[in-house]
Amino acid sequence: MSRWRSKPDLSWREQAKKKAASDASDLVKDGHIVGLGSGSTAAFSIEEVGERIRKEGLRILGVPTSYQAFLLATAKAIPITTLSEHPHLDLIIDGADQVDGALNMIKGMGGALTREKIVASASKKRVYVVDETKLTERLGVNQTVPVEVLPFALSTVKARIIKMGGAPVLRKATKKAGPVVTDNGNFILDIDFGPIENPLELNRDLNSIPGLIETGLFAQMADFVYVGKKDLTVRRLEAPRLTRTHKFAHA
Repeated sequence: MSRWRSKPDLSWREQAKKKAASDASDLVKDGHIVGLGSGSTAAFSIEEVGERIRKEGLRILGVPTSYQAFLLATAKAIPITTLSEHPHLDLIIDGADQVDGALNMIKGMGGALTREKIVASASKKRVYVVDETKLTERLGVNQTVPVEVLPFALSTVKARIIKMGGAPVLRKATKKAGPVVTDNGNFILDIDFGPIENPLELNRDLNSIPGLIETGLFAQMADFVYVGKKDLTVRRLEAPRLTRTHKFAHA
C-alpha cells in the first residue's frame, strides 16, 4: 500500500516522481536483495524503502549504485551489502533520463551509469521510475547519450565517436575546476546523436571502442517503468518482451 502524501512545497514533477517511487517500492518484499539506484528520482525510492524498514520492520539488503545512494541508504538505516556477497539481486529500482515506447532508456546524467548497468544486469527484475516528461517516441531527441571513458583514452574515444556521427562533449564539473570524475575515477562524454534509430545497435557499436567503459543506453533492460503523471496518478508500463504486446501513449 502506498505511503505517499502530497507535499505542496514540491513541484508537480517532484510530487509525481515521489508518488511513482512510492508505488514502485511496494515491489520490495521481506528478504529481498535490492539494487539502489542513483539520482534524485531513485532517492525517493530509497527514502520509501527506508520508511518501510522503520514502520513495517521490513528486512532487506541494499546494493547502492553510487556513493550518493550509499550515503542516503545508510542515513535511512538500510542495511548495505555488495555484489561480491550477493551477485544475484531480486530487483533494482532506479530512475531514467529518457524512455521510449519499447522501454529502451537513456541513463547517466547523474554520472553513475556503469554501476547502474552492472547492478541492473545482476537483478531479476528491473524497475524504473520517471515523470511523464521523460517519455519520448524516440531516444536522443533533445537528449544526449552519456558514456563513461577511461581518461587515458579520451582523445581516441572522442575521435571514434565523431567518426560515427556523434558530437561528444566532455562533461565539466560544477563547484570545481575540470571534468566530472565518476565514482570509478573516469570521465564522462555527453554525445549528441540526434534521434536514435536503433538503441541496441548503437550501444553495441559504442561498446566496441577501446577505452569506452560503458554507455548510458539501457536498451531492452527495463521490465517495468512507473510513470508519475501531472495529475499525480501513476501508470505502470511493462516491457514488450514480457507482454508481447505494448502500445505506447502519453495519456
